[in-house]
Amino acid sequence: MNPAHRSLLCHRRLSAMPRRWRSRAESGNHDDEEGHLLYQEGLLLNERYEVVSTLGKGAFGKVAKCLDRDKKEYVAVKVVRNIDRFSEVARSEIAVLEEINNLDDDNIFACVRMLDWFDHEGHVCIVFELLGLSTCEFLQQNNYLPFSLDQVRAMAFQLFRAVILHRNKLTHTDLKPENILLVSSDFDLEYNEIKQCCEKKLKAIDVKVVDFGTATFDHEHHESLVSTLHYRAPEVILDLGWNQSCDVWSLGCVLMEFYLGQTLFPTHDSQEHLAMMERVLGPIPPHLLQQTKKQHYVHNERLNLEDISRDKYIKKHCKPLKHYMQCSSDDEWQLFDLLSLMLEYDVVRRITLEEALWHPFFSPVRAQKKQRS
Repeated sequence: MNPAHRSLLCHRRLSAMPRRWRSRAESGNHDDEEGHLLYQEGLLLNERYEVVSTLGKGAFGKVAKCLDRDKKEYVAVKVVRNIDRFSEVARSEIAVLEEINNLDDDNIFACVRMLDWFDHEGHVCIVFELLGLSTCEFLQQNNYLPFSLDQVRAMAFQLFRAVILHRNKLTHTDLKPENILLVSSDFDLEYNEIKQCCEKKLKAIDVKVVDFGTATFDHEHHESLVSTLHYRAPEVILDLGWNQSCDVWSLGCVLMEFYLGQTLFPTHDSQEHLAMMERVLGPIPPHLLQQTKKQHYVHNERLNLEDISRDKYIKKHCKPLKHYMQCSSDDEWQLFDLLSLMLEYDVVRRITLEEALWHPFFSPVRAQKKQRS
């Protein structure tokens, strides 16, 4: 069956099922004023999942560590806020996750596994395999010390293999370090002589992509604005339309952050973001600026810099891409060649994830896999 048709059927099935989605008024005193479920350790969800602790809290709701009493193993349960718009996003995420489960029966791709879902007092609850810290949290807890080049390569190869999404007409739209989780956060503590501080060295570098709440199939409506700003592709900012290639740009920014230990484009303003891109990658092609609906960003077929008063800030925090190289090894040159292909302005020329898997940067990984097989 065509993946698009499967997804549509999944959406219809979810909307047709007689689930007891309750309103906030019907949920009684179980919610706080923001619609988050109030719970304590020991609460039993769906007569199966015993709450152990809270792993995190965000705009969408809470994530609880729970003991699955049936399987005697720990899981993560995403308890969505009891607000209509969040419930709707959660139902969409369930449809996408069911599609991913169907496409990846053997669980070999770097996408989080959904194990179950249910309703609790009006809250959509999604059960996931229990993973470790996000790569963002790990960087924060490790004093923003960057990952080694070999670690960047290993994580990148796993993330690119999640091309199963793109091959089946699905775009994640919000790839960022917060949404890339370590399978295990176990580490050894070592002293870093160069930085003169203790450094956490991960025992394993396996990662998985999470948060498919805004994932979009090709046949579905495309919101004009997607992605978190630091990882947002130029075609999204310029309102030129987008497709799977916006994920490639986001991953290029993510890999640079893993390599540097800091954000490539540290800004909260879209026009300044474009100026930073030009500082790092060179001028935006005129034909893209001609096509943009955001003509206030353009002056004389070039990026309008008159309204950007933070030129010193941009020059201080951004520099041409190759100037970020920390040494001139072959591996480093290959990484930056790959990044230049991922951070290509024109989506027609931007490398795809499937093509990127065959880049020379991944030759050591492919050689290892061949040797094992």
